Amino acid sequence: MRRRTAVREVARRPLPPGTAAADHVVTGPDGHGVAVRLYRPARLAAAAPTLFWIHGGGMIGGSIELAEFFCAGLAADLGILVAAVEYRVAPEHPYPLPLEDCYTGLRWLHASAAELGVDRDRIAIGGSSAGGGLAAGLALLARDRGEVRVCYQHLIYPMLDDRNETPSSHAIRDPRAWNRTANLAGWDAYLGGRAGAPDVSPYAAPARARALEGLPPAYICVGTLDLFLDEDIAYARALLLAGVPTELHLYPGVYHGAPTFVPKAAISRRWHSDQRDALARGLGVR
Repeated sequence: MRRRTAVREVARRPLPPGTAAADHVVTGPDGHGVAVRLYRPARLAAAAPTLFWIHGGGMIGGSIELAEFFCAGLAADLGILVAAVEYRVAPEHPYPLPLEDCYTGLRWLHASAAELGVDRDRIAIGGSSAGGGLAAGLALLARDRGEVRVCYQHLIYPMLDDRNETPSSHAIRDPRAWNRTANLAGWDAYLGGRAGAPDVSPYAAPARARALEGLPPAYICVGTLDLFLDEDIAYARALLLAGVPTELHLYPGVYHGAPTFVPKAAISRRWHSDQRDALARGLGVR
């Protein structure tokens, strides 16, 4: 309960001065309306670098509302556009619907670049936790469909591997954090009861991908007390071996979501500073 209260308090903070939020609805191939909220800071370039952000929530929850303070803050601090997508979640809407909702939003952002003031050559995708896993899957999907060029992927403790076989996936059982029980339930809901099956798509679980060549440069960060530690390290290594420029940051003693729940801790401040600097480099704004 304390963790949920902390997240709500972060989400309720007002937008930075001069930053505006505008809601758009994009119709997907199945007729579903995908909501995208665009955060625009003051004094923005005519064609601005843009982050397409996917919120977390274990594949079964979360919302753009809970990510608002984070997204608006990035827009204001870096002088970029941030587009946050509201995707359908499991178990009512299992894979591939959440990922396809994200792709619908990304393709609209690219197609509407001139109208929205987006620099088509500087569109990054990113997300945290389940959103990080969706962002990694979206990078694979965008590469393979060839309709949208993504310049950078920004993955915050991404949820990547449905098999849950690593030591770190077994180590975290504390109910106060995202733990093994919650993670198994999230994957089971997202994959319709087929988590761990031999034929799970790499678009659904990017840790299963074997062809990573040609993906955009990546930033991955994770704490050493996060159950995603091992799979995130393994994915960063696989990207590097595939020739993808990749930056991996590990934070000792940090559990899943800690930088949000205890933002004033010294290591949380370093976490936020590091990932904002990396995003600025990825988008070419610093």
